[in-house]
Parts: sequence; structure tokens; C-alpha cells
Amino acid sequence: MSAILERLACGGTVNVVGVARELGVSVATIRRDLSLLDEQNLLIRTRGGAVGRAVAYELPVRYRDSKSRAAKQAIARMAMRCMTSGHQVVAINGGTTTGEVARLLATRTDLTVITNALNIAGALVNKPRVKLLVTGGVARPNSYELVGPVAEGTVGRVNIDTAFIGIDGINAKAGLSTYDKVEAQINALMISRARRVVVVADGSKIGRDLFAHVADLRVVTELVTDTSADVDELAAIAARGVVVRIAEVGGRRTRSG
Repeated sequence: MSAILERLACGGTVNVVGVARELGVSVATIRRDLSLLDEQNLLIRTRGGAVGRAVAYELPVRYRDSKSRAAKQAIARMAMRCMTSGHQVVAINGGTTTGEVARLLATRTDLTVITNALNIAGALVNKPRVKLLVTGGVARPNSYELVGPVAEGTVGRVNIDTAFIGIDGINAKAGLSTYDKVEAQINALMISRARRVVVVADGSKIGRDLFAHVADLRVVTELVTDTSADVDELAAIAARGVVVRIAEVGGRRTRSG
């Protein structure tokens, strides 16, 4: 079903016969999947296919988890190499790439981690060497993030050494952006409370400018991405003073600028 949602995100519509042929499955399978996604309000069924419910389509976390997994793991490993030793307060927002960062944070000692994401909290809650603070707030089903005044009130009262921020779009001119305005607010606050901001984003996010503005590039210390990212856009981001680190999937070589 994630393949169907990805095609909706790119083109806005899908055709039953065309998708079945492209994916090598039966028309009946595609029709069943479309019906299930329609029941979850993730698309609208049409005669012979489906359309997305929004022009800027946010793929839910449960369907994003396996997408570009190797790249996200490589990004997380590189992001962690820049972590210094000693006690730190680390903030981490929701997303699948930040989820990989959280798995590596779980192996560290002497860390306090604050998060507004239920999937991140789930990855860390049973790790006795990590002190976990969860913000509270209203849960967004698409991202598993807690948002609103309760979440913002918690983040606004802490000082953060390093914030690992997953983002839906990063653009040299427009800065950081996401799909949801309320989610953008908590992410912006988390960034404002941090001494160091590390954006972790796979190559598909580079160059995108989405509905809700989060922050300008001047607040970003580092961007960690992978080799699928647009090189011209990365050069433009680096020219704005951001340290750009590129993780190569399946290898140890890295690039930075």
C-alpha cells in the first residue's frame, strides 16, 4: 500500500490497471488496497482508480518506515559521529530518519532525551541509561508527533544541547518546511531552544518547499543526508553556512562541505 501512496504523492492520481501492471500484482489486489486506504481516509476512490486527499500529500509514518531504510540508517550513523562525550540534553522530533537516530542514541550513556514523538519514545522507554522526557500533547496520527500547547509548554522550559530534526523539506532559499502548521510550530520551538541543530533528511527531502515554514537555514548547524540528494541544492545550502554531510549507503565513505 505504501507504493500506492507514493504514486499519489508524486502524481495526485492512480489508475487501478496501470498500478497493477507496474507493481506486477492483480487488479483485484490493487482494488482491495485502495478500499482499505479509502477507509483510513488516505485517499478518495474514483471510477477506475483513486486521487489523493491533498495536493501536498504527507505519507503516514507507518507507510514510510521501510522506505529508503538503508539510507536513513547511514544518515543516522553519520549524525551520531558528531556527538561529543559526556552528559547532554538531546531533543529529537518525529519521523523515520530520526527513528534511526533514536535507536543509536539508545546505546549511549549519560543522556537526557526530550521528544514529542510517540515512536521515538517507544524506542527509548526501556533503555535504562537514557533519561527520557516526553512532552505530552495532542497526537497526530500521520507523524506520531505530539503537538499543541502542552507539547510547546514542555519544550519551552528546557535547554537543549543538540536537536536532531527530521524535516519534510529543506530548501536553500526557503529553509525548513513541513506539511502541517501545528507540527511546524513545535519543531520551530525545539530548534529555538537548541544550541546545535542537526537536520537529518534523506535525499528526497532536499530542495522541497512545503506548506508550513519551520525555520530559516541560519538556525541549522548541520545537514546530514545521503548521495541521492540534488548536488546543486546541497551546494546552495552549504553556501548559506550549513555544514553538509553526505552519508554513502553501504559504505564508509563520507563527504562534507
